[in-house]
Amino acid sequence: MTTLLEARYRAVLRLLPAYYRREREEEMVETYLWDIDRATQDQSRPTLGEVASVAALAVRSRLGGPGAPRRYVLLGSSARHFALFAVLLQAAAAVVDRALELTWAFTRGAEGRHLFLTGFTGRGPSATVFAVLTWTLPLLWTVAWFALVHGRPRLARSAALGAALPTLWPLLGPLVADTVPPDPLYGTATALLAWLSALTLCAAQHRDAPPTRSPLGSPGQVLLACCVVMGASVVLFPYTADAVWAPATGFVVGAVGWLLWRTRGTDRTSPGAALALAALGLLILAVRLAALRPWLHVPGAGPLVGGGLGQTAALALLVAALAVVGGRDLARR
Repeated sequence: MTTLLEARYRAVLRLLPAYYRREREEEMVETYLWDIDRATQDQSRPTLGEVASVAALAVRSRLGGPGAPRRYVLLGSSARHFALFAVLLQAAAAVVDRALELTWAFTRGAEGRHLFLTGFTGRGPSATVFAVLTWTLPLLWTVAWFALVHGRPRLARSAALGAALPTLWPLLGPLVADTVPPDPLYGTATALLAWLSALTLCAAQHRDAPPTRSPLGSPGQVLLACCVVMGASVVLFPYTADAVWAPATGFVVGAVGWLLWRTRGTDRTSPGAALALAALGLLILAVRLAALRPWLHVPGAGPLVGGGLGQTAALALLVAALAVVGGRDLARR
């Protein structure tokens, strides 16, 4: 006769995919019930630690764990590629944004330096701390990038979660401090991009995941190339550049380059890369639209709006093309 505790364990094990339950469910239930008195099993429940362990195993087994069916292997590969591309993009964007800001401030003399420093001072200790953290924490995307491609997944996960934290401050800051709230759509889209990147990295880089490799060169060269493309886009088109211009340009150039490189070989790309780029492009498109919306009816914002609309069209076309390529890859495999 099935006890209530056994039924509860089996309910928790339903978090696992069907293929894993077929192979391991009976063994796992026996292990859980091994040293528990049958007379007390109707008054017991699975512990939080056991539930968390099963939930982590469910994620790992669905993202390409050992013995997983092909569809889960493809899902895991797509998730790892998404995390890799998203971390690279945000690492380059953080470096370029701060490098250009410092360059502007320290080439404008005392007035420029004063204007830069007033962004961190004069608003009270707590506001100063938040300003410093908001400026510095996104640089942890760079740490996450190098840790990821050098086989340090634990450091990569911690750095990515730390880098994503500042995206919460514009949403939560007005609730606890006297700050001006950002556009809610833009704040939400930015936070969604950062946290989906960080959480996907945490889920996909499990202990059974294959090592991550840097695409098309050494990690430093790839990051430097992205920084050069993004920085040049701002320097060459200063009147169209807003907060999303550089990362969106970096994605467009990188995705077009990846598609061109892919056409040179029959099957040289890892499975799921196209779908990962399509998902990342969709998120960037959402951020692009959210950043552009407040400027649509502002007088004198024609160059910025025109550039943003051009990026929107390019992103939409690329997302569609990448989705088609990814769908064909899955069908062929």
